[in-house]
Amino acid sequence: MFGDTKAFSGFSVKDVAAARKFYGETLGLKVSASDGVMTLHLAGDTDVLVYPKDNHTPATFTILNFPVDDIDKAVDALVSRGVRFERYDGFNADEKGIVRDSGGPPIAWFKDPSGNVLSVLETK
Repeated sequence: MFGDTKAFSGFSVKDVAAARKFYGETLGLKVSASDGVMTLHLAGDTDVLVYPKDNHTPATFTILNFPVDDIDKAVDALVSRGVRFERYDGFNADEKGIVRDSGGPPIAWFKDPSGNVLSVLETK
C-alpha cells in the first residue's frame, strides 16, 4: 500500500527559532521554514518535519542518529560549538561522553534546545 510513498518523520520542539539555530548553525544541517514549521534536509534526500508544540515534552529516546567516520573528531567539533554530552546510567562513558563498550558502535548522546535526544555514532 505505501511501498512507493516517500514517508518522512517528524518531532516537536518548544521553540522553532531556537531549533533552527541549533540544527542549522550548530549542527550544520540544511534547514528551511514555512508557516512556523521547520524542515531538516538530511543527506540522502531525507526530510524531517520539526513542528512547534506548546506543551512539548522532550523525547526520552534518540530521535536522530548521526553516523560519522571518526566519533572523537565529531564530539570535539560539537563541544567546540557548545554542545554538552549526556551520560546515562548503565553506560560507561569516557571523559568525552563517548560509550565505547556497549556492544554496538561507539556512540555519544546530546540534546537539542528542546531536550530531545540525538546521537553521534561511529560507523566504519
